[in-house]
Amino acid sequence: MPATGLDERLAQLDWPVIGQALDRQGWAVLPALLAPRTCEAVAGCYDDDTRFRNRVVMQRHGFGQGEYKYFDHPLPDTVQQLRTGLYPPLAAIANRWHDAMGLAVRFPPDHAAFIARCHAAGQRRPTPLLLRYGEGDYNCLHQDLYGEQVFPLQVAVLLSQPGRDFTGGEFVLTEQRPRMQSRADVVPLGQGDAVVFAVNQRPVQGTRGPYRVTMRHGVSRLRAGQRHTLGVIFHDAT
Repeated sequence: MPATGLDERLAQLDWPVIGQALDRQGWAVLPALLAPRTCEAVAGCYDDDTRFRNRVVMQRHGFGQGEYKYFDHPLPDTVQQLRTGLYPPLAAIANRWHDAMGLAVRFPPDHAAFIARCHAAGQRRPTPLLLRYGEGDYNCLHQDLYGEQVFPLQVAVLLSQPGRDFTGGEFVLTEQRPRMQSRADVVPLGQGDAVVFAVNQRPVQGTRGPYRVTMRHGVSRLRAGQRHTLGVIFHDAT
């Protein structure tokens, strides 16, 4: 599974701009993070069950309609590279958010140290996943928590090309502020684009200081075609 040029693309990301977007709205788009060839290679491994530890059919659990598979160890090179390469700048943002929200937990600067913390807490199963949606499929609003150890940011990469491979199937985020109705955002993504977003809560600056808002994410119903997405979650599962 090739990761050609990914190191260079990761080095080019403008983290001050990304951090500002995350602070402002709880999400930020990383355009053209993966090349089309890499997207196709990742999506193409979906039918190779030797790469995965578990398959989930969403309608069996009330999660929506469609299915996804969790990668097993060893993770594919592209997935591992994304996990380790994106984590350090995101950890700095996560620590700043936790400080603003008055949360004591802080995150180490490298991903291996954080994964060691997960494993010590009994969270040893890898969480990166590959999702497949067909016509009529959707994903209900949810949060990917998986255990006591939770990294507050995660990434989803669209592997399919809108308009060519599928229609509909927009990535949706909702934000619930105290004593207010929920607000929804539809995030525009092209093939290879990634969105980094809050897993659970994020700080918002109010007139009396920062307060917490709760985020959820999902995917709207596909009208036609097939859509593959790579989910990069930085904590492991129990």
